[in-house]
Amino acid sequence: MKSLEKIIALFRRFPGVGPKQAERFALYIVQTPDGQIEELVEGLRAVKNSVRRCAECANYAEEELCPVCADRSRDRSVICVVSQPQDVAAIEKTKTFNGVYHVLHGAISPMDGVNSEGLKLGELLRRVRASDGAVNELIIATNPDTEGETTAVYLTRMLKDSIPSITRIACGVPLGGDINYMDEVTLGHALKGRTKL
Repeated sequence: MKSLEKIIALFRRFPGVGPKQAERFALYIVQTPDGQIEELVEGLRAVKNSVRRCAECANYAEEELCPVCADRSRDRSVICVVSQPQDVAAIEKTKTFNGVYHVLHGAISPMDGVNSEGLKLGELLRRVRASDGAVNELIIATNPDTEGETTAVYLTRMLKDSIPSITRIACGVPLGGDINYMDEVTLGHALKGRTKL
């Protein structure tokens, strides 16, 4: 059954999908009525044809600007830099940030062959310069891993003369966490990022 093996192989390309899950997806497709499969195919085509990158922040959008950039009530003096579009969604769910975003579409990772040219760093620099000093703070919200930290350091060096305040999201002990079970690196970040009460 070459066609079934092919669809399983295609599902395996999805991030986080292992062999068993890919097989379940493929068998679901086989068992699903033709009308529902056509809906899925049309939905995939529509999203591929209509979703593009926002002209301002590089997040995904169906119009020229994403909903955040199109919202003129947002504080444009604060830009939060994230690695991926899903990071924007995660921060937006907190309902605590009213600035705008810039999506890099990755992080600097020499081991994976991703350098600064492969990211949306040049666009960020042009955006900051075009603001004529209107950007007061850059919040770096890349992941607290080697690639995220490397990207944060690179961003800081690149923009330190253009923006008055460059901050990094706090890392450390999660709410409800037990200090006794935290690793040394996490506790170290928590101590460095402590806040005054």
